[in-house]
Amino acid sequence: MKTTLVTCTLIAAGALLVNSTHAQTLPANVKKALADTAKSAAASAPKKTSIADKTKGNKKMEGLFTVYLDTANGNTQIFVSKGQLGKKYIYQSFSENGPASLGLNKGTYRDNAVICIKKYYDRLEFQRMNTNFYYDPANPVSKSADVNQPEAIFLTEKIVAEDSTGYLVSGDGLFMGEKLDQIKPTFPPGIPPGAVFNLGGLNPGKSQLVKVRAYPLNTDVVVDLAYDNPMPFNGGGKDIADARFNRIRVQHSFLELPEDNFKPRLDDPRVGFFTEEVTDQTSISPTPFRDMIHRWNLVKKDPSAALSEPVTPITWYIENTTPVEYRDVIKAAGEKWNEAFEKAGFKNAVVMKVQPDTATWEAGDIRYNVIRWVSSPYPAYGAYGPSFVNPLSGEILGADIMVEWYSGSFTPVYDEIFNNPGSPAMAGSNLPLNVTTATFAGATQPAQQALANSAKPEMCNMAAELKMQFLTGVTALEAAGAPDNELKEMHKQFLYYLILHEMGHTMGLMHNMKASQMLSPAEINNTEITHKLGLQGSVMDYPAINVSLDRSKQGDYYTTKPGPYDLWAIEFAYTPTASETEEAAFRKRILARSNEPGLMFGNDADDMRAAGKAIDPRVNVNDLTSDAVGYADDRFKLVNLLMGKLKTKYARPDASYAELRARYNLLNGQRNSMIAAVSRYIGGVYIDRSFVGETGATKPYTPVPLAYQKKAMDVLARNVFAPNAFDADAQVIPYLQTQRRGFNFFSTTEDPKVTAVYNTLAVGAISHLLHAQTLQRITATRLYGNQYTAVDVLNDLTRAIFDADINGNVNVYRQYLQTTYVKALAQMLAERGGYDDIAQAAARNTLKKLKAKLTATPAANEEVKAHRGNLVFLIDDATTVK
Repeated sequence: MKTTLVTCTLIAAGALLVNSTHAQTLPANVKKALADTAKSAAASAPKKTSIADKTKGNKKMEGLFTVYLDTANGNTQIFVSKGQLGKKYIYQSFSENGPASLGLNKGTYRDNAVICIKKYYDRLEFQRMNTNFYYDPANPVSKSADVNQPEAIFLTEKIVAEDSTGYLVSGDGLFMGEKLDQIKPTFPPGIPPGAVFNLGGLNPGKSQLVKVRAYPLNTDVVVDLAYDNPMPFNGGGKDIADARFNRIRVQHSFLELPEDNFKPRLDDPRVGFFTEEVTDQTSISPTPFRDMIHRWNLVKKDPSAALSEPVTPITWYIENTTPVEYRDVIKAAGEKWNEAFEKAGFKNAVVMKVQPDTATWEAGDIRYNVIRWVSSPYPAYGAYGPSFVNPLSGEILGADIMVEWYSGSFTPVYDEIFNNPGSPAMAGSNLPLNVTTATFAGATQPAQQALANSAKPEMCNMAAELKMQFLTGVTALEAAGAPDNELKEMHKQFLYYLILHEMGHTMGLMHNMKASQMLSPAEINNTEITHKLGLQGSVMDYPAINVSLDRSKQGDYYTTKPGPYDLWAIEFAYTPTASETEEAAFRKRILARSNEPGLMFGNDADDMRAAGKAIDPRVNVNDLTSDAVGYADDRFKLVNLLMGKLKTKYARPDASYAELRARYNLLNGQRNSMIAAVSRYIGGVYIDRSFVGETGATKPYTPVPLAYQKKAMDVLARNVFAPNAFDADAQVIPYLQTQRRGFNFFSTTEDPKVTAVYNTLAVGAISHLLHAQTLQRITATRLYGNQYTAVDVLNDLTRAIFDADINGNVNVYRQYLQTTYVKALAQMLAERGGYDDIAQAAARNTLKKLKAKLTATPAANEEVKAHRGNLVFLIDDATTVK
């Protein structure tokens, strides 16, 4: 043992000496012995495995990253060159197949990030970069860049082989799991287990590679991720073959950062674009924002020309899945955007082509922008126009538009639209014909759909809303006996609008829910105006279909061209500037126009579609004209007129009453939309986002005038709260039969519970008017102009709900309505919901006055006596000190 130890020590020492500058002092025989020993040791050392050895027999797919597939077991490996270490790459994920109820349906754009790969000893680290901050390099503070904002290391893989050019690591950890993108949704708070369908746990052993599309500047990896849930509490819908076992198809795309001299354009609150939000950490401004808008990289072929074609136009392909009869309309609609780009100095900026059936490329290839058509069992949206960007600049790198067959078709698909509890196509029309009660909270979004939309606050449901509006128009025209060519023209305009809207998203545009206010009721059917300007300021709104109560005055049903706001917004986003000075002057000049007619803007964060949400009633969906309250009043009249024609038109021979019921439900959806639009004016505040000193600016906050708030209350009183509000429905109610299908009546009785429908409609108004935030705002705005107090609102609401039948019989609908109203007031006094003292005082005052009114008048009959006795009991219980 000693000899061995000494020998090893001498060899080690000798090796050090041989490599030192003093090696020449050793005797020749010692140097030779040491050299021979070192040579022998090297020869006996284990041979390093080469990349060729580790990939022998594998299928090699070369691109931005080279991927190897083991054809024997399906495992993947990825080669990272030394030149790729430390470089930044763009990652974008897509869902290509999965349950729409979880937001995993085909074509959904998911995660977008900048990633970087670094070597750490014997492994590679995959990092996600933080792109939320900016540091001015001229400021010394920039030396602290990246402090307290660490990158995320989402994966570490051991190097399995290397050579002089790079490193080989397993690809399964990167592709076959959720390291890049969390596919399985996180349940929002408040959703109990079993309330929604759950994928279960990821099973890597059953996951597999589907395909790799490898190109010099990008690599797409498509995988099927398997999930197992041995004991599901929720079996899902008919789109789920077996709730225990599911596969989700996902596409991982990796792109090289473009080197195209793209100049970011900073955002402005007066115009609405999707953005990359960036905060300047070296700024002392009260708004240290450098948010970059999303836009394509358009460069003029002739920079000196006022109007030039772009070097690379925005080219769209209409996928060959598109119905042939719609292709010409879609092509023409897309080309309409060229009018907007001409304002920015570009000619033929948008090019529309049809994908030939012989095309060798796939629509999922990120190098192609494609309008794709699908037919899903439970679509999470009717159409969707996403794009993916460079997070470091906002440059749009690609886009797709997904159109659901049901939303784009001319023919209503009743089973999907009206019987699917998870479809947003039911928004506004999904009223509870088969429920027994309606709660004060109003109709709530199904938990499954809430989950699907929770991860995408920018999700576009316009197509579903648009289809609901379109079917209303179809019902109105068919009931009026309109010729087929008129119906076809309506559908053409509908399809135009659908494509214009979704393409607008792919240009970078946000929703503009204020645009429908552009024209007055007197102008809305004047085609000399609408053919020139459009029906509204922007195609990015969710408008009500323009169906005139007077058919002789009917104009356009939808706008079929980008509106004034769209032209202005595209000009702002895409006009080239040559220097920072020119950019500053351009921005000042164009943004100063924000108060011009037709350029008003308000996005989803501003809109008031939910009770208590936001404050400007002009920013809403399914409304139209600068007098939305008056327009809604006419729409109520139209609905009541159509109710009387439903049985004659839609009780068809040799058919069930399913279509009749669907049309009835649809018309109630119109009532629901009008209620939402009108009620928001009570306690509303008009917003002006003009900058200080801007021409035409008003105060940032102006309460809705008292007279208009009173007008809104009157429209609700006559069309929603009055005893005769739904008299037009009487002749159709006995025929509202759902077609039996299997055991679809198993969990409930099939009779139509129309009283619940009516109560839900009323609750749509009450839940907003009595919302804690609405009442608090009513009180707070009295400090700057509001003349409608909380007490006044409750007094008017009480009169509308009680006075008409206080001396006589109270019909069934009004009994439910009055009880719901009293319960809502009682809840206000129960120290729940965040009501302030003034709101609670108004509620207590209202209940005491109401009790006096109820007890002062004899009941007309025993039913009314019982009803009023119950109301008095509820009031006493709420107002008695316990």
